[in-house]
Amino acid sequence: MTDIRYDVLGIGNAIVDIIGRCDDAFLATHGAPKGHMRLVDEQTISTLYSGMGPGIEISGGSAANTMVGISSLGGRSAFIGKVADDEFGRIFSHDIRAANVAFATTPTVGKLPTSRSLILVTPDGERTMNTFLGVSTDLDQGEIDADLIRASAIIYLEGYLFDRPDAKAAFREAMRIAKSAGRKVALTLSDSFCVDRHRAEFLALINDGVDILFANESEITALYETNDFETAAGHVARDARLAALTRSAKGSVILGSGERHEIPIEPVSELVDSTGAGDLYAAGFLYGIATGHDLSTSGHLGSMAAAEIISHVGARPAVPLAELAKLRGLTS
Repeated sequence: MTDIRYDVLGIGNAIVDIIGRCDDAFLATHGAPKGHMRLVDEQTISTLYSGMGPGIEISGGSAANTMVGISSLGGRSAFIGKVADDEFGRIFSHDIRAANVAFATTPTVGKLPTSRSLILVTPDGERTMNTFLGVSTDLDQGEIDADLIRASAIIYLEGYLFDRPDAKAAFREAMRIAKSAGRKVALTLSDSFCVDRHRAEFLALINDGVDILFANESEITALYETNDFETAAGHVARDARLAALTRSAKGSVILGSGERHEIPIEPVSELVDSTGAGDLYAAGFLYGIATGHDLSTSGHLGSMAAAEIISHVGARPAVPLAELAKLRGLTS
């Protein structure tokens, strides 16, 4: 059997985030649904970029953010995602490698440009994402590195990527390789709009091979077509081997092996930007599971990582999460 070299391997969209601030009127003017992610074309994202104020550019993408969080906790992480051989592709590649995440996917030439997400943060800290997917969704089985999957304890799949047939095939191939190697598979539902597009297929994945499911309250209620969180929690407790459900200010609920753990939020002095909160919660939880911590401790690691990320602009930790975990007695 292949030796484990990485705690978690993320597979998802390789996106450069452009983070800026705006008011609610700006969102309304441009038809951007507050608090959600929408897919836009290159012209729309250019119009938004021209109309917004100053922005911060940094490599992003949901699963990529999670892998950076795991590295910040002291874990070993890797990422598979598709970029173009252009300026934004070089920004993404530099940033993720600088964060000590293994990234070796070869840039493409002569196709679509590297994906970008314009993240607009309103004064209440809520983030609205406008994403031009570019080349990232062209990921297919050619990018699935079987040796890398076998060398990773957990494979983490990003639901946002699940829109094209080739990407779906790549997901299923990654799951097949991981299962045959005795590795765990984790899935994040990513967004309620994403759930609405792929509900039946997500449910099939959860029942057929996903070991760890991540969802927020809106995503899990959308999955089971109910407005009641507890009803959805009851369904997922039946369907999933292990589920980590985040509920914003209500904390999170972890369900697995007949257990239920209620994890409170980690207090923050000020909510600055909620971008990446779910991504970093997943980072803390996955790091905990991969390094042998129990469910409760893993949940507290997730809450700690999420609290750090919402206390500043951007979806990458501003301080080493490993230091925070030690200060809070979560790791030794």
